[in-house]
Amino acid sequence: MKRKADIIIVGGGVIGSSIAYNLMNDGYQGQITVFEKDNIYEYSSTGRSAGGIRQLFTTKVNIEISRFGLKKYQTFAEDMAIDDEKAEIDFRQRGYLFLATHKNVEGLKQQKELQNSLGVPSEFLSKEELKTIIPEINTEDLQGGLYCGEDGYLDPYSVMQGYARKARQFGVEYIYEEVDRILENGGKVTGVQLVNGDTWEAPIVINCGGPWAAQLSEQMGYSIPVVPLKRQIIQFDIEQPLLKPLPLTVDPTGVYFRHEGSSLITGFSEKVKPGINFNWSRDFFLEQLWPVLAERIPNFERAKIVRGWAGIYSHNTVDQNAIVGEHPLVNGYYLACGFSGHGMQQAPAVGKGLSELIRTGEYETLDLAPLRFERFAEKDLVIEGAVV
Repeated sequence: MKRKADIIIVGGGVIGSSIAYNLMNDGYQGQITVFEKDNIYEYSSTGRSAGGIRQLFTTKVNIEISRFGLKKYQTFAEDMAIDDEKAEIDFRQRGYLFLATHKNVEGLKQQKELQNSLGVPSEFLSKEELKTIIPEINTEDLQGGLYCGEDGYLDPYSVMQGYARKARQFGVEYIYEEVDRILENGGKVTGVQLVNGDTWEAPIVINCGGPWAAQLSEQMGYSIPVVPLKRQIIQFDIEQPLLKPLPLTVDPTGVYFRHEGSSLITGFSEKVKPGINFNWSRDFFLEQLWPVLAERIPNFERAKIVRGWAGIYSHNTVDQNAIVGEHPLVNGYYLACGFSGHGMQQAPAVGKGLSELIRTGEYETLDLAPLRFERFAEKDLVIEGAVV
C-alpha cells in the first residue's frame, strides 16, 4: 500500500504537533501527515516531563527561544481553543530558582546580566530574600539564588494535546502507526516505510522521534549525536505543608523540586547508561534525592512517596542542545530532536521556526541557525551552562 503526503512528521509529541500546528496556522496549503506509534502517548517523553518553563539559560539562542515560548504559553488556552473550549494547561507562573553556593554564585550573576540584556527580568536574591520566596529554606551554605518570577511550570500532556487537537482541526492527519524507516534516494528524502509494511511518499520528512530519532536517522546512514537517557521523577507528600507554593527550585546539587497540586515532585539528572528504560526506583528517592531535600527544607524530612515514573531524554551527547533544521546531506530531511530535556519549553519557537524555514527557506521570527546540524562539523557548538 502506497500513499502520499506533502510533509510527513515522524513523532506526534509536543515538538511534532507544534510544527504541524504552526505550519497550518501560518497558511501552509499542503497535506501534513503525522505518524505517532503510541496512540495514548503512554511512553511519550512529553507527558512524562516535569513541565518546567524557564528563561534562566546561559546562551542567547536558548534565552530567546524560551522567552518566545513563555509568551505563547501565557495565551495558549485561548489560542488553542476549539469551539470556545479553552485548552487549559495549568500554567503556574510561580518562578524558577537556581540556588547559589560559593562554587556557582559568580556564574549565576554573569548569567543574570545576559538574561537582563535580552529582556528577561531575572534577579539575584540574597539569602534573606530567598526566605521571602521559600520561608522554610535552609540557607546556611548558600550565597543567594538566581530567580525569575515570570517562569514556572505547566501540564505538559495538556500542551501536547492542545497542539494536536488544533492541528487536526486545521486538517492535519494523525496516523497511529510506527515508522520503521525514513526513505531517501540520491540525496533526497522520498517518504517513510511503516512497520506494517505500508509506504508513504513525501518530499519532506521531519524527524521528531525524540529518544528514537537517532535510530531512524542512523538507519538512513546519517548518524546524529543523540542517545536516549532515563530520567526519573518522584511525587511525594510531606507531613507539614509549606507556607507558600514553590517555584521550580534547582539545588546546587542538581536536585530539583516543585509543587504538583498539594504534593511535590522531584528529580535529578542521574548518571545512567543510554537506552530505553521506563523503570523507576524508590531507592532513587531514598538514596539520592531525600537526603538533599531534607537538608534544604526541614519539612521534607517527613516525606511519603506517592508515586514515581520515568521518562526518556533525547540527549545530545556533544553540547546538550537541540538539533533543528534541514540535514545538509539530504534534501527535504529535517531534524527537530536532541532537546536534552528542554523540548516542552522550546516547542513553540521550534514549531514556528521550522514552519518559516520550510515555507520560506529562512527563519524570520527567531534565528534558530545556531542549532543547525552543521555546527558539529564546524566546531561552532552551543555550550549551555544551565542544563538540569
